Amino acid sequence: MIIQKYDDFVKALLHAGFSLSSGKGDGIYAIVTWNWNEEPPYETPVSWHTEDPETDPWEWRMRVLDERDDIAYGKLFFKKSGFITKAWYPYFLAARRGGANFKDFYTGGSMSHFAKRIYEIVADYDALPVHDIKRIGGFVKEDKPAFDRALVELQMGLFITVCGSQMRLSKLGVESAQGMPSSVFCTTEKFFGENVFKKAASIDSETAFDKIRAQILNLNPLAEEKKIVKFIFGQWSAQLK
Repeated sequence: MIIQKYDDFVKALLHAGFSLSSGKGDGIYAIVTWNWNEEPPYETPVSWHTEDPETDPWEWRMRVLDERDDIAYGKLFFKKSGFITKAWYPYFLAARRGGANFKDFYTGGSMSHFAKRIYEIVADYDALPVHDIKRIGGFVKEDKPAFDRALVELQMGLFITVCGSQMRLSKLGVESAQGMPSSVFCTTEKFFGENVFKKAASIDSETAFDKIRAQILNLNPLAEEKKIVKFIFGQWSAQLK
């Protein structure tokens, strides 16, 4: 499908079920098949960082979160940004979490202590921007590398997800006009609600894998099996240990 505007992107994403944010899709799949610094393979007004909500893929990341309740966005595949629709989210939950909760992953050694600190803070609130997570958790400048890795861990494990963006607030509660907005995170349970998790609980990991794998090959018949496995399971696959 030729992507000319936001509505084309959403239609293609709902049909596909999941996508890397852009580029060659790391050997799997991306709806927007070029990056910001590359020429598109067909004539299109789509271009990064124009701030046009109709034709700027950078704006689409937050627009789907602001306007819809059936698309998740975050560091989801290969520790890179991507999208999963609500219809497909239970299958990724079943494949990656298999009914286990955060405590199970942490006590099993699959999550870092930094991830635990961040997760507990986010779980205590409806939603929090990154700068408030750092403030509440007492994270300091020296913690940045471990903090950033932990945010990716939590997103790849489908424990937290991006749910918007927010500028820093002054003491009077006024948004700053300077700097870049921070990503806002909430738990995936808060984002999608219990029905998605109930469906995930009814799907075994093997069935989930087969379903996602079939769709990947439908979207990209040339996808390699090793990349398919990594794409589906994330870093918690037994096959990848």
